[in-house]
Amino acid sequence: MSSTPANKPSAVHTGATQASILVDMPEHISLDKWADSGFEWQGEVVPTTFSRLAAQLTTEHEQPKLQIDAKLYRRSNVLHLAFKTTGEVWLNCQRCLQPVAIDITDDCDIALLDDESQVRIVNEEQDYLLLNEVISDQTPERLLLLKNLVEDEILLKIPMAAKHDDCEMAVEQVGDIPEEETENPFAALAALKGKL
Repeated sequence: MSSTPANKPSAVHTGATQASILVDMPEHISLDKWADSGFEWQGEVVPTTFSRLAAQLTTEHEQPKLQIDAKLYRRSNVLHLAFKTTGEVWLNCQRCLQPVAIDITDDCDIALLDDESQVRIVNEEQDYLLLNEVISDQTPERLLLLKNLVEDEILLKIPMAAKHDDCEMAVEQVGDIPEEETENPFAALAALKGKL
């Protein structure tokens, strides 16, 4: 997965907004460069390029590409990251162990707050994150971890235990299972009753 070097432009100007010219989804967005002017990226992503998601995907079925549209914008002096994920991923059904398609189509809009004092200016229903929690600490440049945030939302969308709506439990029985005789817990009391 490639990311855009800091000294090369990752977007071109198209009217009042920015549109990405990258083929691969950027790992991050430079807030120093794009926080005020806005940034947009859209394209197709293979689900296995998300490392944490890849560990949960089935290898028994080809994974179709996901369509992702991401936009960094400012509204009421608050920075927002909005993205739409369209598509499905294939997981293993926990009942029959066969591949099952899980729709992960979703719209997400997250307010990126400088500090907790900004919480009061966003809507109660608005999802938000503090910028210091989602910015890379590895460089002096403020880099928003775009790919990680998108992967976080996808992981929240998939079920803990994927299952088909109707399927049989995958159980193989070899030979007969002998029935065990269970001891009656009151048999000892009956024996004592006769002795008293």
